[in-house]
Amino acid sequence: MTDGTLRNLVPAAAERVPERTAVADRGRSLTYAELETVSNRLAHLLVDRGVRRGDRVGLFLDKSIESLVGIYGVLKAGAAYVPLDPGAPPSRLGYIASNAGIRCLLTGVEKSSEWAGLDLEAGSTETLVVLNGESAVDEVPHGIELVAGGSALDDYSGDAPPAIRSSPDDLAYVLYTSGSTGDPKGVMLSHRNSLAFVEWATDEFQVGENDRLSSHAPLHFDLSVFDLFAAARGGAAVELVPQSISIFPVELARFIRDTRISVWYSVPSILTMLVLRGKLHEIEPPALRAVLFAGEVFPTKYLHRLMELLPDARFANLYGPTETNVCTWYEVPPFVDDPPDSIPIGKAISGVDVFAVTDDGRVAVADEVGELCVKGPTVMQGYWGDPERTARALQQDASDAAVYRTGDLVRLDDDGNWRYLGRRDEQIKSRGYRIELGEIEVVLNSHPDVVECAVVAVADEIVTNRIKAFVVTSAPVSEEELVNFSLDRLPRYMIPEFFEFRDELPKSSTGKIARKALV
Repeated sequence: MTDGTLRNLVPAAAERVPERTAVADRGRSLTYAELETVSNRLAHLLVDRGVRRGDRVGLFLDKSIESLVGIYGVLKAGAAYVPLDPGAPPSRLGYIASNAGIRCLLTGVEKSSEWAGLDLEAGSTETLVVLNGESAVDEVPHGIELVAGGSALDDYSGDAPPAIRSSPDDLAYVLYTSGSTGDPKGVMLSHRNSLAFVEWATDEFQVGENDRLSSHAPLHFDLSVFDLFAAARGGAAVELVPQSISIFPVELARFIRDTRISVWYSVPSILTMLVLRGKLHEIEPPALRAVLFAGEVFPTKYLHRLMELLPDARFANLYGPTETNVCTWYEVPPFVDDPPDSIPIGKAISGVDVFAVTDDGRVAVADEVGELCVKGPTVMQGYWGDPERTARALQQDASDAAVYRTGDLVRLDDDGNWRYLGRRDEQIKSRGYRIELGEIEVVLNSHPDVVECAVVAVADEIVTNRIKAFVVTSAPVSEEELVNFSLDRLPRYMIPEFFEFRDELPKSSTGKIARKALV
């Protein structure tokens, strides 16, 4: 049990199972007692540098033991963490750092060449704390204090910092997702929002001290919430999956086997790769007892094959946008005959209410199509620094509870399970990432030689969607030039895979681009 905040998960585990492994990363590891001590030291350092309750602290380093120490140190200082995608262009990261008002940035020596590009001196950042190295760094943004090296933590006590007046409704983290205006939007999640999901998941999947959980998702992706916090609540180990092996299915299968991962959680496209090229019939992971997936549709023909290859594992489909954590789930039963065309997103998790609203504003009944709405403790606080967007996204019901309209079209089947049908707008999922096609169009249209463009999703059974751009230019422009131009402004997962150059784009009778004709 905790006080309703994430910051007490590690202290509770350290008291209960101090010598159990908390986190492992390529031969390095920390026990819960060690994680408790070093995260306490970091919390003291942050408080000493002026970090206070409610401040935002950025994480700009590759996923590692240090990044987990950073997360718990930030939470223990009473602040909220803001993970920055290490692979995103500096302009995007600079926008996030400025928009979130990041007070302090936790980083690593491997990122030192990129600090200047973040334009931190134009924002509120006062301190850079390098968590994984001792060497001095030459180029520090002007006016920003550098705390270099892990040895700086040795000057601080390993005991818990003084009690901070706190509430479960305090901000715990801000996750930035794709925004339709061209700039990412910060989803604000409180301790209550996160724990409502984490406590349900820990209990439902019986996460305990003998488990080893995979940590495959990057920290700026909401799937990471389960990996980190459910492991801590259950006293389990979290095994960081090296990014270098994620694209090699055979190596990934061996990693799962050799590290004895018992609970796996990722987007379905990774699991599809394991089915197609992972040689799971030869590399059987004997400890794997639960396979959880979320973020995109899992083609059932590959899910069926995976279940045949792992007959003793439990399979579950978890659903929910970042704004709601996970709000519904479906445990996949064994397929007796041929797999169905799709599986449901299931029923609401405990404590959460979901329903659908039709186009005419009615609550949908069985077999009616409607937009899925969510209310309950997992629903976000809002979007950072954007009250207008928050007001549009969160509507109050008769009991004054916040209701989030997901934009996902669903219907209720005869078994009482929700079935996902598609998006109301142009937001898509690709490889588990949520992407606003309009954000890509904003970037392409900013190229000086682009007259107009349209970006569409091309359905793909492995990664859900691939991205294609139709472009009209005023002068010859190569595909390579547009890719490089976009890479300076967008993360790699948002870069179109296909470009088609046209003299003009089809238009509707109202003069709008006829996107359906392009698809």
